[in-house]
Amino acid sequence: MAGPSPVTDAEFAALMAPLGPWPAARRIAVAVSGGADSLCLAWLTARWGSPLALIVDHGLRADSGPEAQEASSRLAAFGAPSKILTLNLSPGPGVAARARAARYAILTQAARAAGCCDLLLAHHAGDQAETVLIRRAGGSGTSGLSAMAAITETEHLRLVRPLLGIAPGRLRATLRTHAIGWAEDPSNRNPAAGRTRARQYLNDPDGHLPATLTQLQEAQRHGRARAEEERRIADTLATRACIFPEGYVTLTSGPIDSASLAALIRMLAGAPYPPARDAVAALAANGLRGTLAGVRLMQAGRLGAGTLLVREAAALQPAIPARHGCVWDRRFRLEAPFALPADATLGPLGADAARFRKVSRLPAAILATLPALRRPQGLVAVPHLRYFKEWTNTQLGLTLCPTSPAAGAGFMASALGDAQPGKEHHLLDQAAVPPG
Repeated sequence: MAGPSPVTDAEFAALMAPLGPWPAARRIAVAVSGGADSLCLAWLTARWGSPLALIVDHGLRADSGPEAQEASSRLAAFGAPSKILTLNLSPGPGVAARARAARYAILTQAARAAGCCDLLLAHHAGDQAETVLIRRAGGSGTSGLSAMAAITETEHLRLVRPLLGIAPGRLRATLRTHAIGWAEDPSNRNPAAGRTRARQYLNDPDGHLPATLTQLQEAQRHGRARAEEERRIADTLATRACIFPEGYVTLTSGPIDSASLAALIRMLAGAPYPPARDAVAALAANGLRGTLAGVRLMQAGRLGAGTLLVREAAALQPAIPARHGCVWDRRFRLEAPFALPADATLGPLGADAARFRKVSRLPAAILATLPALRRPQGLVAVPHLRYFKEWTNTQLGLTLCPTSPAAGAGFMASALGDAQPGKEHHLLDQAAVPPG
């Protein structure tokens, strides 16, 4: 019986095509561990385009440093430039989760620094089948059982998985065909890990046996259902909801299904997951009034009929150092084409909202949650209110970019002020903002 066939250049190009568009100037990063899967992805991508390979040395094993160097040498041998990223992790409880979070964080940082919009990941059909088993054991619904998506939008870049339909045996066959070696990570054999147990249950290293194919078919079926649900939610929100760049939502009067409501709450909270379905259903049954997952639902009042959804002031992230590209409250990204003072912070407007109540049509519940910049001498900018004491509209901007979009597709809503340097300004009306 013939072994698995290698992945061809034409096949990989066909896998990449629907995940684009891929203009010639677009820079792409590839996450490489040194194992067969990621090295094969780097090999295929290097023949398709001009990627930057990012290698993470997690430091949890004595061999991790030499393995990272070996991976870099193998990449250089077939013309793929690489960069080694070093982590200083310590063993202990939750090390797998901590390592995963740290790995994605450093990969994202390095990709952004290199000007890359996309980070390619080497998850394959075997990983997808294992994910279905793990999530079924955890009681996941349709969204979870659809397993990994080919494209995941994050705050800063896209995670792209072109190999989800490719069996792992074919990736190793590709490397063998081109005489490329790889390293085996001993942590993949840790029996305490849920993924290892799922892999042992399937007992299919090449990823072509019926049990694996059954899991893949289930993921595809649930994926189609998830896509249909996302389209339905998008249609519902397009007719019922207005999302504002200040980070609040107005919802027209009448009942709304729990899935659409959960999507809005998740987006406004900047949360990675929607709130529990039972809690959302209870909120909907209560006339869309109450607080859930850090989001308040209340009568829209002066904003019109219907419901206002806004962040709960008590749930807001405290102030953080104000730096270009920083994200506050998992929702607002600060844009500043210059170095901000080291003592500048970005946080909630809070009690200073009282200064703007006479010059803004926004309710107090919204005003208090707006992002504001401060220095030790006090408030210096509230871009959404077009208020600046030190900067201008062309110097500062805040973009609403929540961790999770409302309907399965990314969006941006920019808000810039309009002021002159060296003065304290607002353009809401002619009344003066009381000094702080």
